[in-house]
Parts: sequence; C-alpha cells; structure tokens
Amino acid sequence: MILLNLTEFRQTLYGVALLVTMVMQASANAAVSLPNFADLVEANAATIVEIAAIRMVETPGFMSDRDLEEFLRRRVNPDEPLEIEPESGEPQMSPRGSVGSGFIVSSDGFIITNHHVVVGAEDITVYLTDRREFSARVVGLDEPSDLAVLKIDAQGLPAVKMGDSDQVRVGDWVLAIGSPFGLEFSAAAGIVSAKGRSIPGNSRYNYMSFIQSDVAINQGNSGGPLFNLDGEVIGINSQILSSTGTSNGISFSIPSNVAINVVDQLRDTGAVQRGLLGVQIKEVSFALAESFDLERPMGAFVDLVSPGSPADQAGIQNEDIILEFDGREIERSADLPFFVGQNKPGTSSQMLVYRNGQRLNVNVVLGSSPLNIAQEEVVQSVPQGVNPLGLRVADLSREARQVSGLSGVRVVEVIPGPAEDAGIIADDVIVSLNRQEIVSAEQFAQVLRDLPSNGFVPVRIVREGRGTTLALDLD
Repeated sequence: MILLNLTEFRQTLYGVALLVTMVMQASANAAVSLPNFADLVEANAATIVEIAAIRMVETPGFMSDRDLEEFLRRRVNPDEPLEIEPESGEPQMSPRGSVGSGFIVSSDGFIITNHHVVVGAEDITVYLTDRREFSARVVGLDEPSDLAVLKIDAQGLPAVKMGDSDQVRVGDWVLAIGSPFGLEFSAAAGIVSAKGRSIPGNSRYNYMSFIQSDVAINQGNSGGPLFNLDGEVIGINSQILSSTGTSNGISFSIPSNVAINVVDQLRDTGAVQRGLLGVQIKEVSFALAESFDLERPMGAFVDLVSPGSPADQAGIQNEDIILEFDGREIERSADLPFFVGQNKPGTSSQMLVYRNGQRLNVNVVLGSSPLNIAQEEVVQSVPQGVNPLGLRVADLSREARQVSGLSGVRVVEVIPGPAEDAGIIADDVIVSLNRQEIVSAEQFAQVLRDLPSNGFVPVRIVREGRGTTLALDLD
C-alpha cells in the first residue's frame, strides 16, 4: 500500500486537474480548427442545379405474340425447332434518362456541367433549389476537358464565385455539392489529395490536369462544383477511380482556371481551340535523368518530333527534355499537353529545353490541334447483338491524318463485346482489321460485314502514338 501525506495528495489532485484541463483545451482547440461547412452550403445552395438528360438508345426488340407462342411451345416440346422470322426481335429506339449536377455561373442563366452528362441528349431539364424547372439548350460541348455550357431562359439568378485553382494546395479542405444517385443538393467534404493528376489508362483527357480529392463523389455528382473554404469554385467534379462504380475516396475535378478558359470560348464561339506542339513525350525516369546528367527526374522527354510540326520548325530535337512552357515548370510529362492545350493556335510560346547538359530558350508558334476539327461519326448504329465487335467508330479528320500520318478510324464508343474484351478503348485508332487496311468508316463497315461468324481475327490499333495488334474473339 502506498501512503501519501496531505501535501502530496493535494499535489497529485492538482496534477490530475491540470492534465484534464489541458486535454479539454486541446479538444476545444481541435474542434475550433475543424471547418464548419454549414454557412458555405447555405450561401451557395441556390447556385447548384440538378440536370436530367434524356437520350434515345437502341435496345433489343421484343418478341411478337407469334414468336412468344413458338418460344413457349418449344419449352413444352424442346425437341421441336424454334423458327423465328428474321424481322422479329429487331432493336428498337427507346428513351433512357440520366442525372447529373451543374452550377450557375451568371445571373442570366448560363450553367456549367460535364460533357458526359449531356452529350447526345435530346431533352435536358434543369432543376433549381427553389423547385423551378427549365428546359435547357446546349451552348457548347468540349469532350477533351469534359465540360459543357448550358443556357436556361431565366434572369436574376444567383451565381457562384470562381476561384483560382493554381492557389489550391494539397491538404486544403474542399466541399462538393451535387445530386449523387439523384439525391438532389447533397453536400460532401474532404481534402485535396493531389494536383496535376492524369487519369490512369485514359488518353481521352490528355489535355487535362485534374485535382484529386477524397470527397465522396458518386454517380450524379458529375458536373457539380468543388468549393474551397472561401466559397469559391476551384474545381468541377468529373471522374472517379473505382472498382465498384461508387466512391472509393479517389475523385478527380477539372481545375477552375481550365474551366474559365473553356467556358469563355464555348460561350463566345461554341467551340474550343487548342494549340499543337507536335511531339511524342514520355516521363523522365530516374535512369533517364542520370543518363542525361539531369539533377533530378523532371520535365517531358521528347521521344519523337513529328516532321513539319511546330516543334520541328522551332528546332526541337528527339531526346530533348522540355523543362518549362511559358514560364510554368513541367514536373511531370502530363503537364506539357495540359499547358499547350490552354493556348490557342498561332500563339507564340517560350520553352526551356534541356539538351546536352545545357538549358536553351526556344520560341515556338503553336499549330492547331486535331481536336479542333469536328469528327464526323458513322451514321450507322452499332448496338450490342448486331455488331460482332461492339463498338462505334468515326472518320479521322483531315488534320488528324496529316499530323499523325495515320489512316484509319477512331473508336468513339465501346460496349460489352469482343472489342472490350480484347482491350480496345475509346479514342484508339483502328488501322487494320482482319489484316485489311482501314482507310474510312465506310470501308470499316464493309470489312466488318465480311468477318467470319466465329474464331479469332487480328485488329491493329494505335494508342497515344504506339501501335499494337490485338486478337478479337468473335465467339
């Protein structure tokens, strides 16, 4: 047994009380340091909209009454053959709805959302927080940035305040408001996890450098705003990385500075013009940095300069390392197309290039990106069950052919089927099918019709400047 005198007992009580006070004070300080998003939500809720888009899609046809009777008879007598008329069961056009988010950027009814939320929609309805509904028209679409501008006939609307995404820091608190799974005007908070992200395995957005956060973004949040603590929009929620289709804590938002540039062009002309440098690049690894006596891995390594391109005319050479573009440091190779894409064709830009141990200033006049020319899609529909591959293609634009030197067709959409199983993705260029060179979408359709009904056939694709051959299993 430990015996304490009165003085020691008092000192012990004082120490315990002091410790409790310190713990309580620390807890109070921690509570004070955590942000309260209630005021932010209340101040900006009226600027958020829910967007419902209706598209006409092809679905498998239904059996006629006669076919249904034949089917049921076969179930009773399985040995009897089932004869179905060729015209029965043909695909039908039917409406399909989807829900996304958006936000008001001007009092006269201009709204920002994602390209993928409204592309191909025949009817778009915008719902405000005051329960008013408006039919919206598309002002402009831009697939490379995944942005779209809508317009509704309304005046005196509250509008968001756009922030400077370049000032965002990793670890900053952010808040998203949108309609996940159709649950309108839901708020979710988190922090900025990283900046300058490109989406793994997706070349469609190579002109984009995303803000990554751990905010719970789900289906229906697309197109909604990402706020900082000052109530400014610093991002537009666009993509998630998930194995389940729901939030895994990895979401990507389009930086507000990119959105401002794109939206201004869409409002003015309905289209976005992007500059072209004309190089194939890759990441500077530790080994490459050592090999070229660069102090650390950084910049964009020039793998190939396209002949006659703006880079070629400016004197850029293979194995150059581009360190800066217009005074902006290139930390990762993905930064370069992002910086280039924010400039219009004809822009004169300065680059800092590392060559043979020396840093050189190079001036380049940007060309016009192939993305600037609309690509005409094949009018024929290729729904699952009708097309043996399960994809839609489009003709390459004339400028895309000139810049890349390719002939072929661009993959517009991939649905479940042999193409998806083989690893083909959107924006791949198909240059040959079943050992036959592809020169147009019309000729592709003819080769498609002549394919065997089963077995394996080769398909040659080009992805991000690199070619490979895949095997399509038609069974």
